[in-house]
Amino acid sequence: MPAVGQGAGEEPKKYELGGITVSGARYLDPNTLISLTGLRIGDAINIPGEEIGKSIRKLWGQGILGDVSVTIARIEGNKIYLDYNLKERPRLSKFTFTGIRKGQKEELTKKITLIRGKVVTDALLNNTRSQVRKFFAGKGYLDTKVNVVQVADSALSNSVALRIEVDKGNKIRIHDIDFEGNTAFKDSKLRTKLKKTKARKSYKLLTSGKFQKSEYEDDKKSLLEYYNAQGYRDAIIVSDTLIRDDKGLAIRIKVDEGPKYFFRNISWSGNYLYDDKTLANVLGIKKGSPYSKETLDKRLNYNPTGQDITSLYMNDGYLFFNLDPVETKVVGDSIDIEMRINEGVQAHIKDINIAGNTKTSDHVLRRTLRTLPGDKFNRELLIRSQREIATLGYFDPEKIGINPVPNQADGTVDINYTVEEKPSDQVTLSGGWGGYAGFIGTVGLVFNNFSLRKAGNFRNWTPVPAGDGQRIALNVQANGVQYQAYSLSFTEPWLGGRRPNSFSFSLNHSINRLGTNFDASTGSFIKVYSATIGLGRQLRVPDDYFTLSNSLSFSKYQTQNYTLPGLANGSANNLTLNTTLARNSIDNPTYTRRGSSISLSLSLTPPYSLLNPAHIDGNNWVEFHKWMFDASWFTPIVGKLVLNTRAHFGFLGTYNSSRDIGPFERFKMGGAGLGYNGGGNFVVGTDYIGLRGYDDPGNPYAIPTARTDEAGGVVYNKYVLEMRYPVSLNPAATVYILAFAEAGNSVASYNNYNPYKLYRSAGVGARVFMSAFGLLGFDFGHGFDSVVPPAGITSKQDPNHFHFIIGQQIR
Repeated sequence: MPAVGQGAGEEPKKYELGGITVSGARYLDPNTLISLTGLRIGDAINIPGEEIGKSIRKLWGQGILGDVSVTIARIEGNKIYLDYNLKERPRLSKFTFTGIRKGQKEELTKKITLIRGKVVTDALLNNTRSQVRKFFAGKGYLDTKVNVVQVADSALSNSVALRIEVDKGNKIRIHDIDFEGNTAFKDSKLRTKLKKTKARKSYKLLTSGKFQKSEYEDDKKSLLEYYNAQGYRDAIIVSDTLIRDDKGLAIRIKVDEGPKYFFRNISWSGNYLYDDKTLANVLGIKKGSPYSKETLDKRLNYNPTGQDITSLYMNDGYLFFNLDPVETKVVGDSIDIEMRINEGVQAHIKDINIAGNTKTSDHVLRRTLRTLPGDKFNRELLIRSQREIATLGYFDPEKIGINPVPNQADGTVDINYTVEEKPSDQVTLSGGWGGYAGFIGTVGLVFNNFSLRKAGNFRNWTPVPAGDGQRIALNVQANGVQYQAYSLSFTEPWLGGRRPNSFSFSLNHSINRLGTNFDASTGSFIKVYSATIGLGRQLRVPDDYFTLSNSLSFSKYQTQNYTLPGLANGSANNLTLNTTLARNSIDNPTYTRRGSSISLSLSLTPPYSLLNPAHIDGNNWVEFHKWMFDASWFTPIVGKLVLNTRAHFGFLGTYNSSRDIGPFERFKMGGAGLGYNGGGNFVVGTDYIGLRGYDDPGNPYAIPTARTDEAGGVVYNKYVLEMRYPVSLNPAATVYILAFAEAGNSVASYNNYNPYKLYRSAGVGARVFMSAFGLLGFDFGHGFDSVVPPAGITSKQDPNHFHFIIGQQIR
């Protein structure tokens, strides 16, 4: 059977193609292969000629064949019959890696696109080499060598296993980054604009110096964006060179800064609602300011630190407003801008749609919204609604979506909210060793999205009825027979369902016994029974971030042989009215980026000693007035880095100067602010205030008013600076790290109060918020100031302390 092309020196002879057959194909479909040749029965072809060569090249181009030859099967008159003899490429049966760790093998297996049964083509082999090199280049191994060896698989016909041999080589690190052509900014300043590309230095412990091309390309864009923001709008990177030497990798970036431009005249056209002067004041760009498109865009569309032009219009319903800034003239280094405005018409909200709330009832979400059907569109209230949904705590704050759908034909807009539920109920299981009985345990359940309305239907108990935003908390704490405490509380945040007027009540009982061998008839103990009922409401003046809450609590104390200053054997009563004025504008309760939280609270008992002078020496009714002020501000610094500044003050007094301040409601400062085992003063309402870097109350080197033999302070002040950065914003486990500096003190007498006499500390820490267990905190603090111990204590003060907290922030 002659091969096509035989007798190539002969004159071409024309034939009619009578048929095509395929031989050698075991897995590929012959009909498909024939169609790939591009030849059809009845075609006129020349032998020898170009038609056969083209058909072979088309088959080769598929990359699935190892060899192709064409022979003449037979010739009948002017008809010719061809046979394509093919050799198929092998198929992949499996692949393995050599030369790398097990973890890297697992990562690569997920990344490379090798599928069992796929034809092993040159493209597949080249792609595999490229993906492996790219993977290791991202880890800093720029000289990775990859060899792919095909090994025949005897278990399967026409199959091969790939052995991917990897030689990573040495990790290449950046040791130097230099700039050329820069006169406006120093090299050190420009290096800070390369966020991911950093040179490794001995003093930079957290800088790896790893080079990754994709991040480097992004950093070059960031560098030019910085130049543009400073007025150098013509700045370009002329060249960038990667230099390999014995130290690793050096980068040389040559820039052409160009001239610095400035804003000159800014004019307005198309504006009827606001005059030029008003718009210019909101824009806030003065003549002669460095020209910056970034600044211009912020002042026009979104200014995180103040109002912008778009918000000015959209907060008044002008959803269809648009603005086009046009450069009308460039004179030397000065640029004129014309702001061309199309105000449009006011839009009104038509429908509100909510999706994603699989557990929480619609009305719980709708009652928090500041955007209602029929209202004018307002972007500020739209953002406020997003914040209100986040503060509920039932949804992932990072996944709250808002999508306005405008209908310009009828001047309306639909607002679509999307949410994603997250677990909000919490279980507290904690234990420790201390006190009289040894083991101290706490069990708590908090249902943050309870539904009393659904409780009557047994089918809703899965495990509890949920979805109406009510809160039930149960807590039990025990230290053997020496100390037990039980509490139950319920909160309805929308009493009546029309306005955010909250209603709450709580019941508490605790007993503290002294001694390890307790005798009920002669032993020492104090029992406390208390109940609290509260009402709160949202205010509209000065603004609706304010709330006013009032509560009335009654506590009854029963004692026997219990040593507590101001409280003898028998019983005492405590009737307290608490009023709290607070303002909370934080954007996210789990990881707050901006906003503030400020509260002023006043706790009052009736002024018995003023009404009845004989009461001065009595103790049947507790008497005090207590003032507390707490303020916290959150300021974004760069990206997700946030500065939290806090200030706290507390004052305790009596109505009659002839009466001593009793043991109730005092302040003890130090440690994590969680009190101490065996102290017993939880029963008299002691406030524990954290001060990291110092001993917990009850220890010899605790702040003097927080020692075991001290009732506590009557005045305190504390200041905190805390820098926070999130590691993970996953709602299942939100994690952030922090660095802090704080100072505070508490004294037992106003005569000794000095607001500048403070115990100072600094340190680092981390917070983990898990939806099922609440907040976990870890801090390491160093105290800078010495504490004078009680007489007889000879051990040295330890200035370093590790603190652990659960369930609450350090105040």
